[in-house]
Amino acid sequence: MQAKRGYVPKDDRYFSLKAQEILRTASKDISYLINNGYGLKQAATFVGDHFQLSERQRVALMRTVATDDQLVIRHDKEVPIDQMGGRDVWIDGFNTIITLEVMLSDSTLISCMDGAIRDLASLRGTYRIIPVTTDAVRLLLDVLRGAGVQTATILLDQPVSNSGRLRELLDSTGKAYPFDIDTRVLSGVDSLLYDKELVITSDSIVLDRCASWVNLSRRCMELTGRQSLKLW
Repeated sequence: MQAKRGYVPKDDRYFSLKAQEILRTASKDISYLINNGYGLKQAATFVGDHFQLSERQRVALMRTVATDDQLVIRHDKEVPIDQMGGRDVWIDGFNTIITLEVMLSDSTLISCMDGAIRDLASLRGTYRIIPVTTDAVRLLLDVLRGAGVQTATILLDQPVSNSGRLRELLDSTGKAYPFDIDTRVLSGVDSLLYDKELVITSDSIVLDRCASWVNLSRRCMELTGRQSLKLW
């Protein structure tokens, strides 16, 4: 059996239609709490205990919700893909590619309140290339080519295993594309993206701090016909 990024057999139960109804109620409760001064983890623990949610369900809700202020900031900074023509984009490499791998593996994706598409892979610094990785890289580069970007700078976290191998795959695949690709392996990827324009990521902290962002994963989901869960 080929590896499927982010696949967990229990998701059929964790995110069944009945479970989704409970999770949507829970997300409203978490949203209320974080909009009234509670921390996200504290709110998720309180609500998760009340509804007896699994750890994976709680993670899904934490990635789904955001405060009203955060939603305003993120929506105001989002740049449509059709406005990337002739411009330079900055890509949170592992964040984006892992989400696309999960997407192409038909594993669980979450459509979040800020419009971002997030996965539940949680690799925690351990990464290996799987058969679908090449397809994910091509999907990423195909969308960038269609948008007519001038340069794509792809940042990979140095502490993550196999970052060098992924860089080689990106560089070798990128030779067939008509725009410049600059792949870098370094520490502190998030902080480097904080002041950048046209950042491609779904990382909440980066979205709140970058100058502008592009929702590329949602476009990829639309192009591939994949589905996501809306838990709010």
